[in-house]
Amino acid sequence: MAYDLEEQEQLETLKATWKKYGNLVTWLLIIVLGSYAAWTAWTSHQRNQSAQASQLYEEMQKSITAKDYGKVQRAADDLKAKFATTSYAPMAALVAAKSAFDANDLKAAKAQLQWVVDNGKTEEYQALARIRLAGIALDEKAYDEGLKQLAGTFPAEFDADVLDAKGDIYVAQNKIDDARTAYKAALEKMTEKSPGRQALQMKLDVIGGATETKVVSK
Repeated sequence: MAYDLEEQEQLETLKATWKKYGNLVTWLLIIVLGSYAAWTAWTSHQRNQSAQASQLYEEMQKSITAKDYGKVQRAADDLKAKFATTSYAPMAALVAAKSAFDANDLKAAKAQLQWVVDNGKTEEYQALARIRLAGIALDEKAYDEGLKQLAGTFPAEFDADVLDAKGDIYVAQNKIDDARTAYKAALEKMTEKSPGRQALQMKLDVIGGATETKVVSK
């Protein structure tokens, strides 16, 4: 069908526009499609990474049940090396640290915990690792190192644990007044149903602390 004059003018305008902007439109389209493909590939990669990490973490849990200390450490190291961007890596490092501590391998325990501090993707994992490092420092009588681990900011939900750990170090240093202050502050951060409240109250009682403390509302 022959074009009428108006249609021919519209066609010529379209041709001129494409000639002028066609390459730009093409490149914009390529960029958009390329970005979408990259995002799809990345999310797919993350899913695959998470699935593989999950399987390895499950195998690690079996090694813990079997009390295969060496295999637990190797599995944690594999997760850190291959799947560091997943949440399974810091989880595995924390579990491996506990396994190492139970095996009296404090060097390995500290290495696993320090990895979490340096590479953990969430403040919660890092906070837990720092508190546990402080506990090991207490066992090693490295009191200044322990207090250093407990310095700085922590997520609010760890406040009581940090104060409790500080109190333990102060007791070991025979700084009873400081310990009493730390324990009391820790109790004030806890609710009546907090799991560690009774044990903490007992520690405070042992060093001559008051038994009545302000309790945080639920």
